[in-house]
Amino acid sequence: QVQLVESGGGLVQAGGSLRLSCAASFSIFSTYTMGWYRQAPGKQRELVATITSGGNTNYADSVKGRFTISRDNAKNTINLQMNSLKPEDTAVYYCNAKRTWNNYWGQGTQITVSS
Repeated sequence: QVQLVESGGGLVQAGGSLRLSCAASFSIFSTYTMGWYRQAPGKQRELVATITSGGNTNYADSVKGRFTISRDNAKNTINLQMNSLKPEDTAVYYCNAKRTWNNYWGQGTQITVSS
């Protein structure tokens, strides 16, 4: 059973920082492209950042320079360091694991940025 468990969500003031973590339960974690997505109320889920098995990263334009994704293959975890948070970053953030036809999601964690 593949499980992705997010942690680190919460309420923060604009300009503040938060760090999200995602722990994965499967043994071949290092071969997966991992990512963070978010969904704000009334909007579609959108990509925030991804990191490949080789460590290549990709960011949404809206978070470039503010968010940093990283992975620790020894611990089967990924992290998302979020700095200079804005009210428009408010959303449910989801961890994702993708490899060929396999696509897994975490349950999501709420981030609320107050102005």
